[in-house]
Amino acid sequence: MKKEKVVRTSMYAAVLIFLILFLVFSVLAAVTFGNADLSLKDVYSVILYKLFHIKSLAAYGEGAIHDVVWLIRLPRVLLALAIGMALSVCGVVMQAIVQNPLADPYVLGISSGASAGAIMLGIGSFLGGNSVGICAFIGAMLTSFAVIAIANMGGKATSAKLILAGMAISAVCSAFSNFVIYITNDKNAATEVMKWNMGSLAGASWARVSAMMPVTLVCVLLFLTQYRSLNLMLLGDEVSITLGTDLHRLRTVYLVVASVMIGFAVYCAGVIGFVGLVIPHVVRILFGTDHSRLIPLGALLGASFLIWCDVACRVILKNSEMPLGVLVSIIGAPCFIYLLVKKSYGFGGRK
Repeated sequence: MKKEKVVRTSMYAAVLIFLILFLVFSVLAAVTFGNADLSLKDVYSVILYKLFHIKSLAAYGEGAIHDVVWLIRLPRVLLALAIGMALSVCGVVMQAIVQNPLADPYVLGISSGASAGAIMLGIGSFLGGNSVGICAFIGAMLTSFAVIAIANMGGKATSAKLILAGMAISAVCSAFSNFVIYITNDKNAATEVMKWNMGSLAGASWARVSAMMPVTLVCVLLFLTQYRSLNLMLLGDEVSITLGTDLHRLRTVYLVVASVMIGFAVYCAGVIGFVGLVIPHVVRILFGTDHSRLIPLGALLGASFLIWCDVACRVILKNSEMPLGVLVSIIGAPCFIYLLVKKSYGFGGRK
């Protein structure tokens, strides 16, 4: 038994190191892809100059090549890293909160709430050019608080009540969004919202990276410190009560923190599904349900996954771009169906 534990620990350490190195490779490789035909020398010369201000590379400090690499490609790759990490970890946390393997960051109606917020573009126009994103963020947060409030009516919130409240709120928000799109006379606004619902990193910028990255890292580290409570949530409220832990309070706190990450992700890239649904399952198959391992591995794998999905979106269609949310769904849906029909797999890993 002890030998088996040592082997599993060694395997975990090896996989963790591999995923870290693969993530670094993914960032360095992804920045070389795009419609503009740039050499590896040009790409890395721009990055080296901006990071270390090497005088011999001063020519790369401005111009078209500099703008493509430093202002378009690199922020996009880093934003994909942060959002992929956020969605994966939120998926892990949501599945623990509601004790449901079908849960993902949008199971509690957060996605529909964000879309409903984006629909209110006209109301939020005073917020400036980022009005769609800001309204989507506000919608996601308000939806989360509404789900918590409804689930706490008539007693403390449980996993079942959270799921039902999320389904109800999601239905209301979706109906509202569809109704507004149907009656609107502004075709451009409707088109903008539809693109928002498909998800994209085309609007990536250093400003969005500087907003998304710190939020993701802080929240992921916070959840990593809470791995014992997340493990306990999988055992149920009855077991936690006997152990003297108040899951009701923790469930609410975790939901709010996860909603902050999702709100920022929606603000930066729109609605992207399946990342938080499939990635946690893949990690569980290999390493079980211990969140001390599940969270870091899921974060690294989710970040790399979304980076390469975005690369594919940029190169699949010539002189055009495929919506990121569409491609992720095309990849994620078959993977999830496979996990559902795989008899040797259960919510807690292998049976």
